[in-house]
Amino acid sequence: MSSKVWDRVRRNHALEHATINVLSQRYKDFSAQGNSTPGGFNLNIFGGIDQEGVIAAVDEAYDRLQKGESKLALHPNCGTVLLTTATLAAVAAQATLSLERRRQNHPRYSLPILIAALPLTILAIFVAIIVSKPVGMTVQEKFTVDPNLGNLQVVNVRRVTPFIATRVFQLLLGQAKNDDVNAYRIDTTG
Repeated sequence: MSSKVWDRVRRNHALEHATINVLSQRYKDFSAQGNSTPGGFNLNIFGGIDQEGVIAAVDEAYDRLQKGESKLALHPNCGTVLLTTATLAAVAAQATLSLERRRQNHPRYSLPILIAALPLTILAIFVAIIVSKPVGMTVQEKFTVDPNLGNLQVVNVRRVTPFIATRVFQLLLGQAKNDDVNAYRIDTTG
């Protein structure tokens, strides 16, 4: 992916997070999920927020980022943070299992090795989960969002038909019984 395309994704990702943060400040009892592309971002809203509310939130988020409120571009539930958590937990588990196998001088894994490694593995995963949030937020800030929008402009906010992925996130976010699901496409240029 060229750096120009990646820069567009990062700026759209920042605006996506800022929009969700503004919505969170204005509304209660809703969940949101988004994903960014070079041409804008998709936003899935699980709760009673209409298109006018989304447009107003996008406008406010854009203005606040342009005025230098860069922390608005970060979100603790971003996929970057979740991926960092999963990666650190997997590495912690693999490391403790490998250490136990090496300690027992055994050529491969076996049930006794797995059982012996379990307490340390649980502890290592626990520590990885605690450490992962600040690490993930730093990764997000340095690599996956850019709150300096530059010449990015919002050209359109439109309601779209929810994708199948929207329904998957609806389940993951605990919104399975919520019939009030709206999907939006926010198109940008610049």
